[in-house]
Amino acid sequence: MLSEIVNGALISASLIIAIGAQNLFVLKQGLLKNHIFYVSAICFVCDFGLMSIGILGLGTFISRNPLITNILAILGALFLIWYGFGAFKSAINGTSSMQIESQSTDNTSRVKVVMATLAVTLLNPHVYLDTVVIVGGIAGTLNSQQKLAFLIGAVCVSFIWFFSIGYGARLLTPLFKQKRMWVILDCIVGAVMFYIAYRLVIYVFFAS
Repeated sequence: MLSEIVNGALISASLIIAIGAQNLFVLKQGLLKNHIFYVSAICFVCDFGLMSIGILGLGTFISRNPLITNILAILGALFLIWYGFGAFKSAINGTSSMQIESQSTDNTSRVKVVMATLAVTLLNPHVYLDTVVIVGGIAGTLNSQQKLAFLIGAVCVSFIWFFSIGYGARLLTPLFKQKRMWVILDCIVGAVMFYIAYRLVIYVFFAS
């Protein structure tokens, strides 16, 4: 049982701890102090649900239906392009740096932040690929008890990671009081979003 917990934790960590749309979003909301508990909790709950679905066997079903993955990829690419343009717009206008300097950042609409978190999580096809297809596929050879242990290890890492980067981002707040750092971060976010969108388009039109 312990070995399955460790394996689940290691595999989850290898997939979650990477620069991507979701992690950059959580980091930015943590820096802006925008309802970070809700942001971290939503990311964790979505991971928990999707990993559970994958481990129960639906990961194999989705991976065998290219139409579903192509639709997810197209929707994800469109969302990432839109999000990337927003990041570059923030870099040009200095919107993010103005937000962190403001004393009213906690007044940012909770509903708006929640909806944005759900969008960057559930419209990102990499989330489904990682949590449902890959994690589910790896756990497919395990028995019921082993799957439960594997799931425990995987979701524990998810919980620790999202709350760590969410609340840990505040330690970087003094650094990000400089407008230049926000411009750099927003440019990185935009570039990563465009790159992931590009890879998704290549996948849909050339790899499938």
